[in-house]
Amino acid sequence: MSTEPFSEEIARAELYGLLARLWLAPPDAELLSQFRVAVTESPEPGSFLEAPWQVLVAEMRATSVKTATDEFAALFQGVGKPEVFPYGSFFLAGFMNEKPLAQLRTDLASLGLARDSALFETEDHVSYVMEVMRYLIAGDDAAVSNLEQQRRFFRAHVQTWIEQLCDKVREQPSAKLWHAVAGMTAAFVQVETQAFDLLES
Repeated sequence: MSTEPFSEEIARAELYGLLARLWLAPPDAELLSQFRVAVTESPEPGSFLEAPWQVLVAEMRATSVKTATDEFAALFQGVGKPEVFPYGSFFLAGFMNEKPLAQLRTDLASLGLARDSALFETEDHVSYVMEVMRYLIAGDDAAVSNLEQQRRFFRAHVQTWIEQLCDKVREQPSAKLWHAVAGMTAAFVQVETQAFDLLES
């Protein structure tokens, strides 16, 4: 990854940011309108991310704010017990607010990062860890936002569970838009995993 053009690093950061946004809340009208003019072709035709991106764009264009909001609520905000808990602790320890969250908070503190108290979700929410990756790529502080910190955080807090989350979402009959979000997320995590593998080889 260190040899990628700067523009590709920005593209990585923007994709982490987009996925963070889509996992946090249903798309609003502005985001849906952006997808109606989104580029569907990959800069490298036939690349691994091209097909899942095209599926995501198609689903975003086919949905409405209400449909997306209803689907999001059914998946992640169900009355009593949601269909899917998008938190690292749940997938890594089987329960919410367990040791993986404590370890994540320790690692975030070492990076000088802390949760915004205005946010409802805990730090091990998929959206939060995606946003941290975006910051580690695009942030201004070179001591924090660098390739080694990306590698460490990804290995510890992204690679360990997010593909399991994506599989869980894609098992849900109510998932349509988020089936596509999960497909794009899983493919991106696989690409990032392979890139860090190459970096370490």
